[in-house]
Amino acid sequence: MTEFDDDLPSYDADARRLALEAIATLVNIKRIAADQILRPVDVPDNLIRRFLTDRDATTNEPLTKRQGGALILDELTKNNADRPAIRKLVTLAAKWEAFHLASDEYKARAVVQKARELAGVLADADSREQAEQERVARQIADRQRQEREATIRQASFLLLAQFEHLTTSEKPSERGYLLEDLLGRLFDLHSVAVQRSFRRNSGGEQIDAAFEMDGWHYIVECRWRTKLADIQELDGLAGKVARSGRQTMGLFLSVNGWSENVVPLLKQNADKSIILMEGVDLRTVMAAPLDLRKFLKAKLSALNLEAEPFFPVSRFRV
Repeated sequence: MTEFDDDLPSYDADARRLALEAIATLVNIKRIAADQILRPVDVPDNLIRRFLTDRDATTNEPLTKRQGGALILDELTKNNADRPAIRKLVTLAAKWEAFHLASDEYKARAVVQKARELAGVLADADSREQAEQERVARQIADRQRQEREATIRQASFLLLAQFEHLTTSEKPSERGYLLEDLLGRLFDLHSVAVQRSFRRNSGGEQIDAAFEMDGWHYIVECRWRTKLADIQELDGLAGKVARSGRQTMGLFLSVNGWSENVVPLLKQNADKSIILMEGVDLRTVMAAPLDLRKFLKAKLSALNLEAEPFFPVSRFRV
């Protein structure tokens, strides 16, 4: 028994005692024990050196294999590294066949038999422990997911209230700017890396917003006007995309939609790089609420696979 045994489950304490017995019994010569038992189970070299060279503080005699093994296990315990080493020692002992290396073959065979019996017990215990750890991990993940969903719901409803207020605003000229702010906060809420309004090309181009998703960058154009958006406005966004890097696409958000010729004309473009979003899309993402990232990916899939620049929220399935 050591000072650590009382704190262990019974099978772990048994495994510790058996590991020490294996070190002390299976091989007679200490140097060979280091090579055949300690190194194969990844005992650190500094502890192996101490096993071979340390002396008893009382007698000044070299440590016995049992003393050296206890030293190794105690030092590993201090670093919480004893359990894997003990498991490996038990497994090694259970498979041991080099009985000619022992000073007492019968004792060595008894240790091996005990190791074979204990190996099964440890395997069952480890399996139960792993199952419990996985259960706890699932509980934690579920709790974090529920908390995240609650946060998104609460924040989405606040954004929705802001959006509804804007629809009745007496200053429609300010709605575009406020829409950019609302969209940026919605992207932040869904952990989509977004960059707020900025100018580029020596101030020659105004970018309402930009975001990054899966290694691609998206330039966002926001419109909230009574008049439906027309193809000229889409051409303006297409120009900004064309003047950007190759892994850049465009998202055109028009709360009140676009004229009937926009989608057919976009389909005629060989470079299909713009996806469309309307007010109903935006409102539903906040009201449901929906996963914005998944919804954007669904829009992108419709463009890439179906050549459809507009994938409405009514087609989106969670």
